[in-house]
Amino acid sequence: MALMKFRGPVDEAFPVDRLASDTFGSNIARLLGSDTLSHHAPRVNITERAKDFRLEMEVPGFDKKDLKVDLQEDTITIRGEHAAMERQAEERYTRREFNRSSFERSFVLPATADAANVAADYTNGVLTLIIPKHEESRPSTRRISIK
Repeated sequence: MALMKFRGPVDEAFPVDRLASDTFGSNIARLLGSDTLSHHAPRVNITERAKDFRLEMEVPGFDKKDLKVDLQEDTITIRGEHAAMERQAEERYTRREFNRSSFERSFVLPATADAANVAADYTNGVLTLIIPKHEESRPSTRRISIK
């Protein structure tokens, strides 16, 4: 959807990308296929329909209690954070590399969005936000009689 704009964290580029950007300018990362998202940021699908916008975000491994959706003026911010399970006394790790993960993504809502009536649902690792449009901004259809 062209009307929602992504506002993300500062991109932590790979050293080669950083060197290329310093040498050739900041747009080289896009030329090389980067979309300025952190490598651990969940991906989203945003669809515009006649009556609403639908935002779907893949967040596998997170529970509903780990997710927070905040609305401030015209910006929706989705945050997620969870820690690894507590270590049991009888367990002995030979290697343990994961313990905590978090993300934050923000989206600016278009003027046609009805921010007061946003609904959220979390099912099977997918967070879905339904953002209705204002009644006056919905496309109206009426039949014209032919004489």
